Amino acid sequence: MSDISFVRSDMIDSRPAPQRTTGAVAWMRTNLFATPLDTLLTALGVVFLLWVVPPLFNFFLGHAVFPGGTVEQCRDPSAGACWAYISSEMEFFIYGFYDIPEQWRANIVFALGALLFIPLLIPQAPYKRLNAILLLVAYPIVSYFLLAGGVFGLKVIHTEKWGGLLVTLILSVIGITLSFPLGIVLALGRQSQMPIIKTVCVAFIELVRAVPLITVLFMASIMLPLFMPQGTTVDKFLRALVGVTLFTSAYMAEVVRGGLQAIPRGQYEAAASLGLSYWKQMYFIILPQALKHVIPGIVNSSIALFKDTSLVYIVGMKDLLEAVKTKNDSALEWQSANTATTGYIFAAMVFWVFCFGMSRYSIFMEHRLHTGHKR
Repeated sequence: MSDISFVRSDMIDSRPAPQRTTGAVAWMRTNLFATPLDTLLTALGVVFLLWVVPPLFNFFLGHAVFPGGTVEQCRDPSAGACWAYISSEMEFFIYGFYDIPEQWRANIVFALGALLFIPLLIPQAPYKRLNAILLLVAYPIVSYFLLAGGVFGLKVIHTEKWGGLLVTLILSVIGITLSFPLGIVLALGRQSQMPIIKTVCVAFIELVRAVPLITVLFMASIMLPLFMPQGTTVDKFLRALVGVTLFTSAYMAEVVRGGLQAIPRGQYEAAASLGLSYWKQMYFIILPQALKHVIPGIVNSSIALFKDTSLVYIVGMKDLLEAVKTKNDSALEWQSANTATTGYIFAAMVFWVFCFGMSRYSIFMEHRLHTGHKR
């Protein structure tokens, strides 16, 4: 006897093929038109883009005056961004008032910085320790004497003439590289069992965090010389660099302290059970784990320092933003309706490129060091 109890006698109607789950149409259906609300928001977004994109495109590219153009073209009522002005004044935006015949020295500083900094960012690059020592110790000294001159027959160029992107990069690179180890020391000192060290570190961190950076720069530039012996002078650039570094180190210390507190107590006890000294426990076991947890915070502080370098105009220094402002006010031969706007857009683009680069490198390192703690 057969097990078949039912056999269809009529053919059913054909059905449409199932919807695709891959491809552009499937992605749009899932991410843009999944619900009526999603469809409404997508339509509003499209309308907003149609309203914003064409004018921006015409300003930046369509009606822009590119390098090689003339000021008459920039003064045309229908003209967009005056990139010809940026190209014409690029030298001032990069070097400030630095003597033109001596600008090769600044170029060497840029090249040395890239030569030492880029390999340090590449995990596969060898000789990391030597590279770090050269960048942290030798590079600042060589850069200072190369830019300031006065040795080996180099012409003396006072820091008052430094400006533009040169000042922004020097302050940010040296500030970041010095504030990071100083922040680690302050974070460890704050967790120290020795009352004097802990009190000093806590007092420094809380005092610096309680005042804005403008106040620190003002104190370093105006008030500090009043407390120094008569006749003693400290270079204005050096004072600003020290102020920026100390200010960032206080915030960096709190970021690192957060990483130290995230390490389970068992890791400290396991490190101690190996018979390692305190510094070896920190160097080989605790800090590598703690710093991995706080990479976003460290990069965030670095980005904040890079942007805060524009505040050195308080002490009379011309960083990139101040150089653009100075040239916008003084370059009468380039005056037009969009000249100043183009200058500030150029400065914003430079800041964005560096900050976005740091952000992307932070993400890269987070993925590379990911060992099961990603949430």
